[in-house]
Amino acid sequence: MARTAGKSAHGTSTAETSDVRSADQAGPAGGRRPARALIAASLAFFVVQLDVTVVNVALAAIRHDLGGGRGDQQWIVAGYTVALAAGMLTAGSMGDRLGSRRVCGWGLLVFGGASALCAVAPDMSALIAARVLQGLGAAAQLPCSLALIVRQFPDARGRAHALGVWGGMGSLGMAAGPVAGGTLIALVGWRAIFLVNVPFCVITAILIRRWAAESPRSRERKLDPAGLILGTVALASVIGGLIEAGQMGWAQTGGARIGWAQPIPLVLMIGGGLVGVLFLAVERRRRAPMLPPSLFASRRFSAASVAGMVLNAGFYGTLLCVSLFLQGPLAQPVFRAGMLVLPMTATIGIGSMLSGRITARFGPRLPMVAGFGFGAVGAAILLASGPSGPLTVVVVGATVLGLASIAMPALTAAAMSAAPAGRTALASGVLNTARQAGGAFGAAVFGALLGADPALPLGIPMAIAIAAYGIAIGASVLATDRRSASLARRDH
Repeated sequence: MARTAGKSAHGTSTAETSDVRSADQAGPAGGRRPARALIAASLAFFVVQLDVTVVNVALAAIRHDLGGGRGDQQWIVAGYTVALAAGMLTAGSMGDRLGSRRVCGWGLLVFGGASALCAVAPDMSALIAARVLQGLGAAAQLPCSLALIVRQFPDARGRAHALGVWGGMGSLGMAAGPVAGGTLIALVGWRAIFLVNVPFCVITAILIRRWAAESPRSRERKLDPAGLILGTVALASVIGGLIEAGQMGWAQTGGARIGWAQPIPLVLMIGGGLVGVLFLAVERRRRAPMLPPSLFASRRFSAASVAGMVLNAGFYGTLLCVSLFLQGPLAQPVFRAGMLVLPMTATIGIGSMLSGRITARFGPRLPMVAGFGFGAVGAAILLASGPSGPLTVVVVGATVLGLASIAMPALTAAAMSAAPAGRTALASGVLNTARQAGGAFGAAVFGALLGADPALPLGIPMAIAIAAYGIAIGASVLATDRRSASLARRDH
């Protein structure tokens, strides 16, 4: 029977409303449906975070097999990260227009196909190109999987618990990357770390299709090709410039020059900034912009995005510094250095899981402030370790800093609760873009500071990290209010 393509009172076509009802009614009924949808969405986030870290342990094996230099190794990692950060705004907007479940499924299939291309790459150029394609697939998964959770858990307490599970799975993926990668490389070879993604992505795409309810779609929202292109170019250029500056900074062992002053990073960052200004000017004049200025009219959403950016800048910058410090001044072998960082990755998962429960009971402000406070204390312990350890102090400081993850799901809950109705996929894309951009910025800046002199102690980077977490605490207060906390306690 044909469906009438009329409009509902809310401006959504009746065909689309029927699609949403069908999605809601499909599959198991009752309380099992949201739980299963949460599992499917969390698996999508797990594989995204897994590939952020799994490649790090394979770089030496890849270089031995395919050749290339340190720059090629860096771009194996950077190609994925830049594409992930640059593509999320586009994916969030597409999710709002076409449906988050559909776009997430497409992202999983692209990710799986790109993983297969990585596994058969004949040279470095092909591998880096496939990694960029992987990042684009991941960009579709991350904001849309988050939007599906928001759709499936409309009440604040249930959503807080779900976001804790979702964040915990992402942290578990990040922590499992080095261990899983090392095991697969030892048993099979580096290509296996990409091949295992293929069946995982296919299964997860099927589960997303089967268990997750589709989000409402808005056919009235037109695509914004100018905004998509300008926004992606601006973000990719700035992040690429930051990574290139950090890479050049590492190459300068004599301290005579720093990567920030080199032509390529300067051209990328200045050019990206100019394109960003043009992007904002174009968006202000469009009737249906990809990034509506009204999205940032909410003080709470804007502050949560700033907190997310600062969190990742301090967190990933510190993680990089600790790894370099362990292998440099402390002369720890690569495998032992990875094992020494393991307690930190464990506390990341623990903190993320605890955050959902704390947020559900007390609201997002307490876990956000507590998480950023732990980050500042951990950075202070690392600062006190001095130029040569002791090793125990470094491990303890890194482990305490891992508890900054308590803030992660809480700030996501704060941002999503402040997002305008019907813009959850785009809002999650903005939030996660800010976080990924912050992570790239932190790794580039902190890496350049250490790269100027391999014996440089952790003092300057950790002082910057402490200041960053202080800014994040202030942003947390602006992103939340006492009313949400009191309502959480009353509902509990």
